[in-house]
Amino acid sequence: MRKIHVIGIGAGDPEQLTLQAVRALRSTDVFFILDKGEVKSDLTQLRRDMLDAHIPEGTYRVVEARDPDRDRSAGGAAYSPAVGDWRSARAGIYERLIAEELGADETGAFLVWGDPALYDSTLAILEEVLDKGAVAFEYDVVPGISSVSALVARHRTGLNRVARPVQITTGRRLAEGFPDGVDDVVVMLDAHQAFRQYADQDIDIYWGAYIGTPDEILASGPIAEAAPRIEQLRAEARERKGWIMDTYLLRRNPAEQEEQKEQKVPREQKE
Repeated sequence: MRKIHVIGIGAGDPEQLTLQAVRALRSTDVFFILDKGEVKSDLTQLRRDMLDAHIPEGTYRVVEARDPDRDRSAGGAAYSPAVGDWRSARAGIYERLIAEELGADETGAFLVWGDPALYDSTLAILEEVLDKGAVAFEYDVVPGISSVSALVARHRTGLNRVARPVQITTGRRLAEGFPDGVDDVVVMLDAHQAFRQYADQDIDIYWGAYIGTPDEILASGPIAEAAPRIEQLRAEARERKGWIMDTYLLRRNPAEQEEQKEQKVPREQKE
């Protein structure tokens, strides 16, 4: 029976690999890497550097395939179908790689940025491949240090506050409104800097790009003060590298929350 490791490799720092991840790397015969093109070739190189650092040369193979393009212009009701089409295209590539490049008794691995369970499609795609029934394999999951964990560690702050919830969402959702009943919100996949629409509120932002890599950039402070600086840093970094991966935590001041609650109290209740 073929076996697959889905290995969380952290946010970019090779030292974020766990002992469990290293053990899984050393038991792998074939590593599957989806190449995202020349612009993001450094992401592929980071993976290769991790392998070079932890596995003896000549004990494994690396098989690369081109990652299918995704329709990033799709919005509204078209967004989910577009993501579904992209995942299905990836599933076809995964199926081919496992069937053609992995021997019947060999172990393959997919190296996943951050943690495979947080905003990553690998697990769902492997399940889609298994459901199709054309190729059989078993797989396990090695958790990794997510960009969320790395972000708050670099800013030396907690993810949540005492007796308060924290929510993880996307820039697309944040643009629709700040989540109800939550003061601490982690935002991922924000291509349009949705935090700018909250610059008039008493909210702090803890932002980071390329976290855990030599290109890491950090900024923090009240949104009104930090937003222009983050926009500039983000634009410069994107121009320099051609792509950007960033994550941020929004932390609403309790006084702001109490004021909003007061405004929602019905007039007759106030009287």
